[in-house]
Amino acid sequence: MNRTNFLIIGSGIAGLNFALHAAKKGHVTILTKKKVAESNTNYAQGGIAGVLDKLDSANQHIEDTFNAGARHGKKKAIKFMVEKSKEAITRLIELGVEFEKEHGKLKLTREGGHSHRRIAYVGDYTGQEIENILIKRVREHPNIEIVENAFALDLLKKRKTIYGASFTKNNNIDYIFADAVILATGGIGQLYQHTTNPKITTGDGIAMAIRAGATTKDLEFTQFHPTALNKRRTPLFLLSETLRGEGAKLKNTTGARFMHKHSPKLKELASRDIVARAIYSESKDGPVTLDISHKSRDFLKKRFPKIYAELRKYKLDLAKDLIPVIPAAHYTCGGIKTNLKGRTNLNRLFAFGEAACTGVHGANRLASNSLLEALVFSN
Repeated sequence: MNRTNFLIIGSGIAGLNFALHAAKKGHVTILTKKKVAESNTNYAQGGIAGVLDKLDSANQHIEDTFNAGARHGKKKAIKFMVEKSKEAITRLIELGVEFEKEHGKLKLTREGGHSHRRIAYVGDYTGQEIENILIKRVREHPNIEIVENAFALDLLKKRKTIYGASFTKNNNIDYIFADAVILATGGIGQLYQHTTNPKITTGDGIAMAIRAGATTKDLEFTQFHPTALNKRRTPLFLLSETLRGEGAKLKNTTGARFMHKHSPKLKELASRDIVARAIYSESKDGPVTLDISHKSRDFLKKRFPKIYAELRKYKLDLAKDLIPVIPAAHYTCGGIKTNLKGRTNLNRLFAFGEAACTGVHGANRLASNSLLEALVFSN
């Protein structure tokens, strides 16, 4: 038997960030079913959104988020997240995340559904950079213990109070008792044949919470990213929305653009649900492709190093080829229902990140709000 003050299940941005805060108050144990770096955060390419430019405003970011979510989100939760966005990004910088800069100021990019450039990024591997820095800080902290390759099985419950969890490691079942249990286990992407999510994303935390009697919300809303690489691979390789933010165009099987028919104003920079449905519709007549060949090779190699290198494995050249794309399950908008402090309806059980439903995303998530939500609410 084991005991800890804070038991965190999951090791993405939400779990790691909460661990750093909780470690100021007591002992923290992180359970993760694979290696600590294996999480959805590690696969996030685009960036983290925030009100970082004087031409932008919190009200505009709030409206963009609300509209992208089909006006189904909770305005109170959205406002809470957006108003803390600058503070959250500043904290990442203080921890050591080196976002792209120009003339000493953050370089900002734009993605679908955003009315302004407001996304801070690190190349096309922002999530990986954030994950690496958080892991480094967590490993340095004397109050934090990481238990890898430990598969959480069920929550321990008495009446409406959670007091720990059972887990398996090395084919042995064990138990850990805690003053608070935090589910930061990610979404359910691996339930789908076509997904950008890694193999670990099987909804274990949400399932444990349901079995224990926790309330869930909006689990019917799974976001499909419009542009996964249409090549056989598990998971499908994500082609970041920032490609379209930097001018990439979508073309149908005849080589013609089509997004003006589906979103006359925003075209390729419409919200993900609109673009994904448009690609699905157009693909009935043949393959849909992404074209950014008007950009120089030097720009593409520097701006999208990970994507450029991955495409070369398939003998595809981002600088000159049409890249085949397909929508794929990408993000669980719903989850374990929480308040603004991560509390669930069960005593001593909290949830953060993609496993939680704060009400921010509504029916569809605005690009680059996922890392932001995970960071803000786990603070």
